[in-house]
Amino acid sequence: MAVCARLCGVGPARGCRRRQQRRGPAETAAADSEPDTDPEEERIEAGSAPPSGTGGGPCAGPSPSPPRCSLLELPPELLVEIFASLPGTDLPSLAQVCTKFRRILHTDTIWRRRCREEYGVCENLRKLEITGVSCRDVYAKRINPRVKSGRFMRILPDYEHMGYRDVYTCLLHRYRHILGLWQPDIGPYGGLLNVVVDGLFIIGWMYLPPHDPHVDDPMRFKPLFRVHLMERKSATVECMYGHKGPHNGHIQIVKKDEFSTKCNQTDHHRMSGGRQEEFRTWLREEWGRTLEDIFHEHMQELILMKFIYTSQYDNCLTYRRIYLPPSRPDDLIKPGLFKGTYGSHGLEIVMLSFHGRCARGTKITGDPNIPAGQQTVEIDLRHRIQLPDVENLRNFNELSRLVLEVREQVRQEQQQQQQDGEGPAPPQEPLSARGPPGAPAEEGGDPRGGAAAAEQPAQSGQPFVLPVGVSSRNEDYPRTCRMCFYGTGLIAGHGFTSPERTPGVFVLFDEDRFGFVWLELKSFSLYSRVQATFRNADAPSPQAFEEMLKNIQSLTS
Repeated sequence: MAVCARLCGVGPARGCRRRQQRRGPAETAAADSEPDTDPEEERIEAGSAPPSGTGGGPCAGPSPSPPRCSLLELPPELLVEIFASLPGTDLPSLAQVCTKFRRILHTDTIWRRRCREEYGVCENLRKLEITGVSCRDVYAKRINPRVKSGRFMRILPDYEHMGYRDVYTCLLHRYRHILGLWQPDIGPYGGLLNVVVDGLFIIGWMYLPPHDPHVDDPMRFKPLFRVHLMERKSATVECMYGHKGPHNGHIQIVKKDEFSTKCNQTDHHRMSGGRQEEFRTWLREEWGRTLEDIFHEHMQELILMKFIYTSQYDNCLTYRRIYLPPSRPDDLIKPGLFKGTYGSHGLEIVMLSFHGRCARGTKITGDPNIPAGQQTVEIDLRHRIQLPDVENLRNFNELSRLVLEVREQVRQEQQQQQQDGEGPAPPQEPLSARGPPGAPAEEGGDPRGGAAAAEQPAQSGQPFVLPVGVSSRNEDYPRTCRMCFYGTGLIAGHGFTSPERTPGVFVLFDEDRFGFVWLELKSFSLYSRVQATFRNADAPSPQAFEEMLKNIQSLTS
């Protein structure tokens, strides 16, 4: 500690001015009489002294010690470079060391670098034409297309009298806990919120699936709230919901991994045409069509129900943190978020994750039958299904026979495990891969898991076609697949009543697409990867990810 103090030029080695002011004359004299080095340093210096003898004998005398350099003696530009490389959370403590450090830490270059490296801020505070340009373009088009850029610029914050230190301390550091991915508590519907640093704003973007049934289209997104600094150097929260522009809002961090938003001016959400105009506008944004274009009566009822349920919140919501699934080298494909077709419910967001010898698809957005947070599909990677040729695959009964055989095998294995009571039994060769009795096993029958199965020759692709009678919202599904596995899908009545897992087939097409055949429903769901990069969304540990899955599932169980 004494060595560090002398290096900085403060502390017990040279006498800290603040400490001397607090001590009396007697204590100051006693402190000055203390040795300038500590015993540990004297031992190190003694060990490094040249041995006696030639050039170092008693006549030569002690060698002069090298001159010590104080950190305070370094030029200011070098101190700026050193301080700029430290974490921003350590800089306030460094400012308490001495007046020189405190003065140097007012250099805006230091805080600009911390904003850029820790939060990705790359805007120039002195150029208002650049400030918030991405936000201005999006908001001007979504809120009021007739708004001119000059008028919109006047409602942007004035950054002329604040620096990056204000941005770091009053905005980024203060609201760092809400950055990342979140799931809003909107009953069974859920959602996906991504809170990011966008320019000099913190913005909460609600991610929406593309219009049904275009599952390969990119995600849509709209702003729900934003946080920025005003001239008084205090963060301001604005609600972006509705069609009348930003208005007063509030954010409260309820507890760890949970926060809530509240709109203080819900009248901005109302439209002059009343609820009918609000519904028509919401329908165009949510589904990309009018109610008259939707001929299915049951689908109309589901859409109207969703509008009534979700619009009652008025952007006063509670959000719970979600993590992206961790990836391992032996995973079948890279886990992550996917868009999937769910019949009359439209497109929904599903998280695919791998757990040893099984994979799970967890709903991030849901519907009144299977709410958000539930495991919509579960894939048994130990039981691979070898599909028949295309002609036989067109026969639904043939596919059903193969799947039911595997289900019976899985049931027998579970009974054997219960009787043995010695943990999971070693997986057996899938019946579907054995072929007729007495025939040799197929190469695709390797039950070792996803990585082993991916090494099989079938990776190059095999023909795939939906059996006659199986419905699909998207007929533009791939006609070749890599491999198939036995799985189960969760179905339930309205209100998540009488839920049960029914057999199905997991079909892997490529790295970014897979499908699931629901045997009992005679329907097919196609899933396509969400091609987006999310910051602050990785789980700190596999255990934290598993705990997150349990928490979001328990909310709707």
